[in-house]
Amino acid sequence: MFARNPVLNQSGPAEFVFRVFSTVPEIQALLFLLFLLLYLMILCGNTAIIWVVCTLRSLHTPMYFFLSNLSFIEICYTTVVVPLMLSNIFGAQKPIPLAGCAAQMFFFLMLGGADCFLLAVMAYDRYVAICHPLHYTLVMTRKLCVQMVVGAMALALFLSLQLTVLIFTLPFCGHLREINHFLCDVPPVLRLACADTHVHQAVLYVVGILVLTIPFILISVSYSFITLTILRIRSTEGRRRAFSTCSSHLMVVLLQYGCCALVYLRPQSSSSVDEDRQFALVYTFITPLLNPLIYTLRNKDVKGGLRKAIGSKGTAEVL
Repeated sequence: MFARNPVLNQSGPAEFVFRVFSTVPEIQALLFLLFLLLYLMILCGNTAIIWVVCTLRSLHTPMYFFLSNLSFIEICYTTVVVPLMLSNIFGAQKPIPLAGCAAQMFFFLMLGGADCFLLAVMAYDRYVAICHPLHYTLVMTRKLCVQMVVGAMALALFLSLQLTVLIFTLPFCGHLREINHFLCDVPPVLRLACADTHVHQAVLYVVGILVLTIPFILISVSYSFITLTILRIRSTEGRRRAFSTCSSHLMVVLLQYGCCALVYLRPQSSSSVDEDRQFALVYTFITPLLNPLIYTLRNKDVKGGLRKAIGSKGTAEVL
């Protein structure tokens, strides 16, 4: 699926070029249309969630506040990667400078980390709502919700900045400036370094544990308590609704954390470049797309809100 570019010129300032997906024009056109369609679906779906949550006062609750922020992060997350990816899909060998590659890595890591932290926050929100419903409004105040979102973004920014600066202090070999990927991700960039990267690899594992393992453990603990509480519900319909609400969140969590863990927490000696690219396609396209699909198609509140918002807009236009 991925084809090699010709050997790069070793002279001049440090620049990188991405390995093209294919050199066959028909396949290039097909991939361009496919990725463009997925990107537009991600933009439209997540924008619709933000719009309906902001429009309807009935959705001004902590759960939908977190969901709208997650949608905003997903839009920014894919926008950092996909436009540049589409511009390089026809193998035009458009080099990206060192600073540009560092900027893409920083924003990609920051937004991806914020996504993971926010999923953990949403699990805590569901834990309080299901296990302590009488105290929900007292615990999940608007101030606390804002603080948790800001805290998730700040922690992700700090960790991504430290890791990006550490990586781009390395010297890069001129004849290995072709990134065997479609974005400036950490593992493929580290493979281009002309120095020992054991310390950098260790730092990557530490950051991976902070961003992936710890939030996943917190999510697992939250849902363990949620499951025990749901099983105590006598009503079959009540159990079904509770499990339906949580299963959609768990689906996104398992896909996001699973693919990221296979890329960032797997030993470099056992990792495959082709597999890393395939996993990266999942958390670049599939999970941002699943977010609006799951929370709209399986959520009566959001579907009803969309119908009301569209209906009120249509009435206003008629009047």
